[in-house]
Amino acid sequence: MAADGPTAPVRVDSWLWAVRLAKTRSEATAACKGGHVRLNGDRVKPAQRVRTGDEVRVRRSGREHIVIVQRTIVKRVSAAVAAECLIDKTPPPPAKTERPAAVIRERGAGRPTKRDRRAIDRLRGRG
Repeated sequence: MAADGPTAPVRVDSWLWAVRLAKTRSEATAACKGGHVRLNGDRVKPAQRVRTGDEVRVRRSGREHIVIVQRTIVKRVSAAVAAECLIDKTPPPPAKTERPAAVIRERGAGRPTKRDRRAIDRLRGRG
């Protein structure tokens, strides 16, 4: 299956793999079947065709990646060429929050009392 030009429609699972949004073609197919891929707002099957100008949303690792198709390709290409085939509209990840320090108790001190638990909760920022 070869695309005739940069605007020929291509399978969405093949395109996701070619532009490196999925590590393998089978991973891209599984993401489509699992409902993690949306094309112009609608869930898609792996064989759905993607065209230039379409918006593709892929949910991976708890984050949603939003890309606009610039060029359709079938074969996997280098990262530099793959970057030219899409416009990345993914919002930046949220800032990481600082985690409170871990509470370390002496070995053999037994279970914490109610007073100790309240102090631990205050230290962790929960109380």
